[in-house]
Amino acid sequence: MTVRVLVDADACPVKEEIYRVALRHEVPVTIVSNAPFRIPAHSLLTRVVVADTFDAADDWIADRADPSAVVITADILLAERCLKAGATVLAPTGKPFTGSSIGAAIATRAIMADLRAGGEQIGGPAPFAKTDRSRFLQALDTALVRLKRTC
Repeated sequence: MTVRVLVDADACPVKEEIYRVALRHEVPVTIVSNAPFRIPAHSLLTRVVVADTFDAADDWIADRADPSAVVITADILLAERCLKAGATVLAPTGKPFTGSSIGAAIATRAIMADLRAGGEQIGGPAPFAKTDRSRFLQALDTALVRLKRTC
């Protein structure tokens, strides 16, 4: 199996970091989005534009996730699907989604959705910070090194 990176790219703030780390490791990257945007010209970088329908990008990624894939997403439900397929899953903040953490993340997501639906004024996630970017770079590098040893 070939180690590769699958990116849920529409709102991903770390695309440049993904390119840099993956190219250093010579690992192919597939950028999946609902709308076309520019990616660097490189043989290891591929852009896939899916239909502009609900969950089209998620479905494309989940269908291709397996133990040789690192999936980058902030979408908790997509993370769960990819974990079930055996993929390594990282949030853009560098936080790994794991089998032991995904249940709590899904429960928190449901509680927050209920609060918002009830009209509660709750804040969103913290703004993306330099520390998030740094943590992400380290987490992606670590994940790729580990997978390259085992695949």
